[in-house]
Amino acid sequence: MDTFAIGNLMRRPEAGAILSLIAVIAFYVIFGGVNLVNLFGAASWVNFAANLGIVALPLGLLMIAGELDISIGAMIPAGSMSIAIVSGYYGMPIVVGMAVALGLGVLVGLVNGLLATRTTVPSLIITLGTLVAMQGIVLAGSVLLTGNASVPLSAPDWAKTIFGQLLGGSYQIIIVWWIALTALFVLIIHYTPWGNWVFAMGGDKESARNAGIPTNKVTITLFVLSAVSASFVGMCGAILFNSAQVSGGMNYIFNAVVSVVVGGVLLTGGFGSVMGIFFGTLTFAIVNQGIYFTDIDRNWSSLIIGVMLLLAVLMNNSFRKLAMTARPKKKPA
Repeated sequence: MDTFAIGNLMRRPEAGAILSLIAVIAFYVIFGGVNLVNLFGAASWVNFAANLGIVALPLGLLMIAGELDISIGAMIPAGSMSIAIVSGYYGMPIVVGMAVALGLGVLVGLVNGLLATRTTVPSLIITLGTLVAMQGIVLAGSVLLTGNASVPLSAPDWAKTIFGQLLGGSYQIIIVWWIALTALFVLIIHYTPWGNWVFAMGGDKESARNAGIPTNKVTITLFVLSAVSASFVGMCGAILFNSAQVSGGMNYIFNAVVSVVVGGVLLTGGFGSVMGIFFGTLTFAIVNQGIYFTDIDRNWSSLIIGVMLLLAVLMNNSFRKLAMTARPKKKPA
């Protein structure tokens, strides 16, 4: 493989994420005594990655477009509690509960998108506001409507099969949804003009607008996708575990942002890829869950996880810089 081919390979946003994933696995094998058969056969980290990945995909696209959505931390329990209250507590058909859960995601996404496009307030502040507001609404609404902060849900068999089934007894069906959504996002972002618009907005939103790109519509759509995806994860969790709680979801904010950054997406926008986000999520999942398959003292787990994630991000950034400065070798005349 010549320098030109290597340079093209390393220029890809997912290259650093793949190398980081390999480095993390190698660390656990060499220093933690991990049995790769046990690690790769375990469902815990794959289920973790799938739930996180569905949230990270649209969040990563928002970051590529130069925006950020942290309201996902409240939308996961919001989606979970919505379907549980509507179809569990009040006994309405499960499709009505699903419509309410996903519709709530659309509503919050529209609010975030409209505020981001029609005001000069940064999206971080806007979504921080909706995060806190939705946390209050979910808690107060649950207590007001049901008198409890936890609501049981009994979904019909068809809903369990599609959204809450365990494949092989331990693998959540949401893994299939994650892979399918990743493939769909790859097709849309990397093979349609809509994807080019997202990257152009992250590079320079004003120039993108002047070039005729409907930046406001794209921004609103991305915020809706982000909120709906989080609601979807919450909904699937309620169907799988037959209950919903008002707590949970806050860890997704940190986990998703780190997965996206490890996946090669720049915080400043304009650079990244869907497959990079996919591999970044895998890397984070193995870093986070893989330590439980090692001989390492659990008291050191947080330190090791933090250091390994920092190194993964630095490695990703270093390879990106090297790739961008690489030059193809001139062929002799």
